[in-house]
Amino acid sequence: MTQPARPARPTENTDAGPSGGGFLAEIKDAVTTRAALLVLGVLALQLAFITSYVGAFHHPKPSEIPIAVAAPLAPVAERTAQQLGALPGKPLDTRVAKDEAAALRQVRDRDVDGALIVDPAGTTDRLLVASGAGASLSQALEQIVGVAEKAQGRTLRITDVAPADAGDARGLSSFYLVVGWCVGGYLCAAILAISAGARPANIHRAIIRLGALLGYSIAAGLLGAVIAGPILGALPGPLMALWGLGTLVVFAVGAITLAFQGLAGVVGIGLAILLVVVFGNPSAGGAYPYPLLPPFWKAIGPALPPGAGTYAARSLAYFRGNGAAGPMLVLAAWAVAGAAVTLACSVFRRGRPGAAVGSGLPDDAPSVPRFAGDGTDAR
Repeated sequence: MTQPARPARPTENTDAGPSGGGFLAEIKDAVTTRAALLVLGVLALQLAFITSYVGAFHHPKPSEIPIAVAAPLAPVAERTAQQLGALPGKPLDTRVAKDEAAALRQVRDRDVDGALIVDPAGTTDRLLVASGAGASLSQALEQIVGVAEKAQGRTLRITDVAPADAGDARGLSSFYLVVGWCVGGYLCAAILAISAGARPANIHRAIIRLGALLGYSIAAGLLGAVIAGPILGALPGPLMALWGLGTLVVFAVGAITLAFQGLAGVVGIGLAILLVVVFGNPSAGGAYPYPLLPPFWKAIGPALPPGAGTYAARSLAYFRGNGAAGPMLVLAAWAVAGAAVTLACSVFRRGRPGAAVGSGLPDDAPSVPRFAGDGTDAR
């Protein structure tokens, strides 16, 4: 007795998409909404990077550089200051000093970026500059004041009262040291997020992350200061003070990154890069100090970690710490705010047990249980 023939199994189409919808369905399955949004975010970050750096550096123009003017006779100093302050485009912000000693003290205290000492009895005046605050800034002062002096039939002699160290080309070592500290700060925080979830699960995890970041900051601050100072001889200044500054810079940037991650998940890493790298680095006063930057970057630079760190590093290296207190307070404020927001986000999430821990973007579809017999693993 012959048995009825079994129906043939349909041939599996391995080229079709997950729903048999063809190539478009395959694209939808391969590129999730979250991935597409992240790619668009990267594109926006890249364009912002280009705009910020090119916008800040493509056309440096001196604007209201603080300069003191001193002379043996007060009317001579006042007249000279008025003439310099009236130059086209207002490249100088002049103020009258009581005498040469007062003018020198203002330069070394970082109240002004240069000082003109007028000699009414002769035809040669002296310009006091501080290349340790940035070679491009001292050169701009020399050029502006030199042209003004020449127009009056006078000559100018330059005296550098706070010169950059021989190993510190154009006074940029402090800037690159701070940039390195900033990179370490947000990368350390990013790694903590990648290894254990962008948002800490509870306040204990948040404290552990902040503690790990603090330990890393102490090590990174010390090693950076040792490399820039004793090893390479690129930056003078007290090692302990630079170590403290480095620790504060790394922790501040890391805490900001942790805070952004607590607020926005993985997207917070991009927000930290936007703040520190895209806006912070070109406005830090490294290649071009603040008076040479366009108004937007000149305004935001002192309030961001790279700018505050660079200014403080130069103050410690060349000005005996004068002028470093303000930038250190800025860094401390970022550190405290970042730590506080990180802790607050963990407390807030504790009250929302169903909240997503990952990207901050729309979550992937919930996983569907798989059963034996449908061609998938039941585990």
